[in-house]
Parts: sequence; structure tokens; C-alpha cells
Amino acid sequence: MSHPQITLTVRHTPSALDTRRGVVRLHPEVLDALGLRAWDAVHLTGARVSAALAAPADETGVPGVLLTDDVTMSNLGVTEGAEVVVAPAEVAAAKTVTVAGSRLASVSVSPHMLRLALIGKVLTIGDAVSLLPQDLAPSPGSDPAGLRGQLSRAIGATWTNELLTVTATEPAGTVAVGPSTVVTWRDGARPAAEAAVPRTATALVRTSAVTAAEEWIDAEVVEDEVVTEEEPAVPLADLIGAEAAARKLGEWFDLAFHRPELLARLGAPAHLGVLLSGPEGVGKATLVRSVAHEADIRVVPLAAPNLAVLDPNVAVARLREAVRAADGPTVLLLTDVDALLPAASPPPVATVVLEELRTALKRERFAVVATTARAESADPRLRAADLLDRELGLALPDAKTRRELLNVLLRDVPLDQGIDCGVLAERTPGFVAADLIALRRDAALRAALRQRDTDEPRISQRDLLDALATVRPVSMSTSDNLATGGLTLDDVGNMVDVKQSLTEAVLWPLRYPDSFARLGVEPPRGVLLYGPPGGGKTFLVRALAGTGALNVFAVKGAELMDKWVGESERAVRELFRRAAEAAPALIFLDEIDALAPRRGQSSDSGVADRVVAALLTELDGVEPMREVVVLGATNRPELVDPALLRPGRLERRVYVPPPDAGSRAAILAATSKNTPLADDVDLAAVASTLDGYSAADCAALIREAALTAMRESLEAREVTAAHLETARKTVRPSLDPAQLATLEAYAKTQSGE
Repeated sequence: MSHPQITLTVRHTPSALDTRRGVVRLHPEVLDALGLRAWDAVHLTGARVSAALAAPADETGVPGVLLTDDVTMSNLGVTEGAEVVVAPAEVAAAKTVTVAGSRLASVSVSPHMLRLALIGKVLTIGDAVSLLPQDLAPSPGSDPAGLRGQLSRAIGATWTNELLTVTATEPAGTVAVGPSTVVTWRDGARPAAEAAVPRTATALVRTSAVTAAEEWIDAEVVEDEVVTEEEPAVPLADLIGAEAAARKLGEWFDLAFHRPELLARLGAPAHLGVLLSGPEGVGKATLVRSVAHEADIRVVPLAAPNLAVLDPNVAVARLREAVRAADGPTVLLLTDVDALLPAASPPPVATVVLEELRTALKRERFAVVATTARAESADPRLRAADLLDRELGLALPDAKTRRELLNVLLRDVPLDQGIDCGVLAERTPGFVAADLIALRRDAALRAALRQRDTDEPRISQRDLLDALATVRPVSMSTSDNLATGGLTLDDVGNMVDVKQSLTEAVLWPLRYPDSFARLGVEPPRGVLLYGPPGGGKTFLVRALAGTGALNVFAVKGAELMDKWVGESERAVRELFRRAAEAAPALIFLDEIDALAPRRGQSSDSGVADRVVAALLTELDGVEPMREVVVLGATNRPELVDPALLRPGRLERRVYVPPPDAGSRAAILAATSKNTPLADDVDLAAVASTLDGYSAADCAALIREAALTAMRESLEAREVTAAHLETARKTVRPSLDPAQLATLEAYAKTQSGE
């Protein structure tokens, strides 16, 4: 049975009460047209598909508007003013829901609290969801008032800013969280079949993937209970990509624990403190366990984030207890040390913790290894000569390493014929070992649900590829990840020269680095994409992201500007750091003229000048970028600081011209593909009369024509030529002839004409 559906224009909700609660507002007439009651679930289709609860909006509002918040817009992959198709949703009661979030949230929020935060919300896989309870229409079993206090005590005052990602649901599709739903963290309560597999390890799967999936679904959640168990060591031969670091750490362990007299004769103490850094999930703790096991050394693990949320006295007591537990050759493994000992504004307890570590390192046959994903964020006092005076780093796996990791992870898993780990490795840029384990787990779930009654279930290539839609690298943020909506460059009509230029400047350096090395040249580091407003620059970048096997960080220029001294520069450094961790990656800086204007001409106390300097440093500083390309977009290229456009920075400039008649016809056809058009509508003829219209104007024309039909009757079934003609009186061309002439003159200057 088909459901009615209506296309609405997205507007940001003016009500703070609706923010981050999974609620959208519809005009009462639209609710009636869709056959919905207040607080029914709706199916939303933008660049991607999502769902939400529909509440009535003010009757005096515009019927053709969907009021929503930033999180729902992000889930849909749209911005304000875009069109979204709204339809009634078929919602199933969720048996299980698995989410991923920040490390602080995952170690602080119990499954019981997590379920209370999500109860009453409707979810789809891949959605971002907040911890704010849905208390506008409370569901049975919820306790919003008590939950707020629990979350505030567990996380702190920033708990309302935490965003989680839905990684799996049972059943699949749109589900509602109820009192009986089992809600777990993605890396939290692991199935028994995976208990022996470290979350960040390159390890074997000792049981069938289907069994693992069934045990995961049926896992019992123990509320408010933390179970600590020592994870078994992974064989050194399975530490793919970490062989050099394992060899170096093994040499240090051998000297400190088994040959201290040799060090003494040479005048060096047997003291051993190591700071082990690397991207989150790359396998730092696994490396320490494996090397220590090989050297017959005991490992005492201690999670720094768990200590950071405790009372200072309790945290110090836990640390002393871990040191006292050392018996014989022992390594204290302090994971994520930057959470307990941050570089910025270290807490008073930091001094006490450092002194405890300094005292512990004076013991014989005792060492400390601290891990961190952000070495620059750890207290610099940790690197003192009598503390962690040695450093090791683990790199992000490249495509070859990912292929070998997948071979190890899938070695004992029942697989269909034709599994190509090389294809998976190419499709997983930025993935670390933990992400690949999550990918294997998600594929196992899909295979289990597909083969419930099969005696010999197997994972197929399709299960693994489909899992890529829900498993994201831990290095990627949901806030700045560009939604592609399945677009590729093949979906972009005409613009042959523009697509070729972008392919050469962006995709070739990431796909064929060996070719550049063979010819002895450095690939382009950046591209400036410029053209009139509404010309499809962002659309091109979305298509580019969907074409290449790369992660995309999308940031509007003004988002990095901050009035506080040093914060804008820090945001730029953090953006490039995360891109390097997720490499190969593309950094898309929209409205770059707002981020990097000509220096010396702003009146903002020098903030813009310092941001430009930070960008220049990141683009060609002491540490060169590797497998990271920067793409800036603007409609005012003459305002961008010239230093940013010289060779070695944004050296390639690509002009996106306004659409011609053929392009306008293609844009109208693509925009109206879900809009029923009457037989009297000739899009080619309409396009030929739209001189001066941009791509955005053409899309707005179709939208306004549909709204015109709705104004005549909410039961309207199609858009006629008369509706389009009426819409033309409202939607006027936005291209400014003077600005267009300036851009074309700039383009001719760049091309040497």
C-alpha cells in the first residue's frame, strides 16, 4: 500500500524546546493531508533518509514548511531552504539498538541511562541522536527529570552537546525505542564470541560470524555494572602494520626487565616510561599486551577516562591500588592518558597523579606505558626525564595494510566465494583496526538476519559492502561529514571541463600517488572552486566525494572563526589533524573568502589574519600534508588572500560557469524526478526561457510550482505548466550580471586569455 507524501521546504525551528529531541513540526493541514495525528512518526527523505516524530506547528505558519533542528538537517544531509519529502512512517518496536559515541559518553553512560535517553524516539541506522530525552510527549517508562541529573553527574555540564550515531537496529528500518529495548554501545557489551577479540586489535575470529551476531542480539545488559577482564594477547604475527613499533617496544622491555644490569654498567637507569600515540582504535593497547605477553610480563590496565570522572581522592586511590597490584615484572597500561592529564587547564589532581607515577617508576621490574590519540593534548610534564621519557607512534593503516588486516580478521569466518578484501580496503579510507572489526560485526549481523534458518550461514561480499553504509571511521565527526546522497560525477550533467579538472586535482593525487612519485613531482595540494552563487559548487563537491574513495570534511568558512584569542587557529589545526588521521581525505572549505580574506583589511582584531597564517602553515608548513587535499569554494575569488593562491597551496583554480539551456533542462529534470508533472509540461522549453537562472533558481522554480499546486488544493496530484508559469512570477533569476561579468573576467585572467 502506497502512502501519501508531500514535499516541504526545510526551515530551522524557532523553538528551543524542539532542539535535539528528534521532533519536527508540520502545519496541521499537512498532518491532516498525510493522515497523521500529533506525535506520529514520519519518514523524511533528503540527501539521505531519516525519521522523526511529527508535532503540530502554529496554525498561522506556512503549510509548505517543515520546521526542524540542526541534528535532523544533518541526518537528512540538507541545509535550510532545501526540499524534503515527508510521508507517514511504518515503525517497528526496537528489540536492540546499538550506538557509537565519544569515549567520555561510552565509559560514563550505562546502558540503562542510554535506554532512558532514547526511549520514545524513532531511529534509523546512521542517524545522529542526542542524549536529550524526548519529554515533549513522554513515553511510558521514561523519567526525564531524574535522567537529566544522572547524565549531568556522569558526563558534566556538556552532556546536552553529546551526539551519538545509531550503528545497528533489530529489526532493520525505522524503529522506536521502548522500555524493553536493549540499548548498547558499539564497543561496549561485546558478544561472547568476540570477548576474546580486542576492540582495537588485529585478531582472529574464533567462532562463526552468525553465532557472534546472534549472541550480540541476545546479549544480557547488566545495568550500572562495570566488568573488568584481562583481554588475551594477540600473536605478534597478527599485528599488521605495527611490526616496527612492536620490535622497538620489545627491545625496551627486554633491557628494562631482563637486562637491567647491562644498563647499570653503562650508567643508565632501568626506569622505563613510554608514551604510545596513534589514531583512536589503531591498536595501541593491543600492541602493549602482545609484546608484554611475548616477554612474559604482566599487564595491569587502567583507563584514564574512568579515573577522570571520579572524585580526585578516589581516582588517586585507584591508581595506587593498580600499582600495588604489581607482582613480578609488570607494565601499568594507562589508556587515553590525555583525559586524565590534559595539556590545557590540567586539574589539581594532575600534580598528584604525576607524583604517583614518578614514585611507581622507581620500583624494580615495573614500567608505565601511557596511550593517547592526541599526544599534543597530553600534559607536557608527562615527558619529563623521570616519567615517560620515550615515545612511540602508530600510523594510520594504508590500503595495503587494511587489506592484510581484513585477511586476518576474516581468516576463520565462514565466507562466500568471491570475497575481495582489496575492494573493501579501497572502500575504507581512514579505517583503523577497530573500525574493521566493527565492519565485520555489522556484516555478521546482516548475514545472520538474512540466513536465520540456514545450517551453514556465510558472510557475502554484499554483506560487507552494505555494512559500509553504517560503519564510519572513529576519526570522522558526524557534524562535518559531507552527505553525498549517493551522487557521483556521472550524475553531473555537462561541465565536462570542470569535472576533468577536479578529477585531476583531487582524485588523482589520492588514487595514483605512485605515478606522481615516479615522475618526481608533488601532487597539487589544493583547489579553488569559484563561480556565481547557486551554480552548483557544493553539488559538485558532493558528487566528487561520492566518486572517490576518500573521507570528506566539510566546513563553512565562518564556522572556524571565534572571537577568543587562539581558538580559531586551534580549530584550523584540529581540522587538519583529524583529516590527516582519516586520510585519504578532502577538506572542503565553503565560503573560503570569509575564512581567509586579504590580510590587513579586516576590523576583527586580527582574527582573520591569524586564521590565514594558520591555514598557510598547515598547507605548506614544516610537516607536509600526506594524502590530504584542500578544496575551497567561493563566489568572490578576488577577496581571498593572494598568498593562499600561490603554487603549493590552492594552486589550481576551477571556474564553475552558470548553466546553459541544456544544463538548465537537466537540472529541472533532476529536481522534478520525484514530482509528478502534467503532460503539458515541457522542461526543455521552460529551460530555454530561463536565461540568468542559476542551478539553485531552477530547483526553486520546481519547488515553488509544487507549492503553488498545494495552495490550490492539498489533494493536488500533479504540477502543471500553469503552476510553473505562476512560479516564475515569484522565483526571479538571482544571478547578478555585474558579479557574473567580474567572475568571467577573473576566469579569463586565470586562463591567460
